[in-house]
Amino acid sequence: MGILVGTGLVVRIVLFILIAFSVLSWTIIMFKFFQIYKANSDSERFMDFFWKSKRFDAIASQVDRFTGSPLTVLFNEGYGELGKFVAGSGKADPSVLSTDLGGIENVSRALRRATNSEITRLEKYTTFLATTGSTSPFIGLFGTVWGIMTAFEGIGKTGSASLAVVAPGIAEALIATAIGLVAAIPAVMAYNHFQHKIRVLINEMDSFSTEFLNIVQRNVAGK
Repeated sequence: MGILVGTGLVVRIVLFILIAFSVLSWTIIMFKFFQIYKANSDSERFMDFFWKSKRFDAIASQVDRFTGSPLTVLFNEGYGELGKFVAGSGKADPSVLSTDLGGIENVSRALRRATNSEITRLEKYTTFLATTGSTSPFIGLFGTVWGIMTAFEGIGKTGSASLAVVAPGIAEALIATAIGLVAAIPAVMAYNHFQHKIRVLINEMDSFSTEFLNIVQRNVAGK
């Protein structure tokens, strides 16, 4: 704290920016951790329930139990589009499908739209972590360079280059780089971790969309 109080105006501004980046990054890290953890947990439970259930209407009545899962959004969109297709064909039972592939294509498009929407939701705010990880070291380096310039300017004015004169200014300058690394390292690690988890969820959404369409097509072929 003594070093922070003794820094110049420019270095203080740099440190304030870096601390703000760090606080925002940790807020996002906590939020994304719980969001993605819930998405994974609810997706596992939803898939177990999905394959144990025999009817789409029974699944639709229970999707509120798995609100954190992106798969429930895909199911709702696909089931809703399937219901529109069945209603348009004049059939009362969603299991009674015509062989018109236009209806299946509509379901496929609905699943793709829902997948893209969920990917956007899951990736929200992660770009800030990438930005923090890539820019914080350079912002800290700027503060360090500026602090060293100020330190050497002070040496020139005093005319003394002893360790007692040089060391405090250099220490004040280097703290900017240290804070920059403190902000950047957790942000980079969290970003890579979340990107991996999101890729897993994207693969699950793609697999679920394929299985959902296969079920619809098998019903079509069976009629």
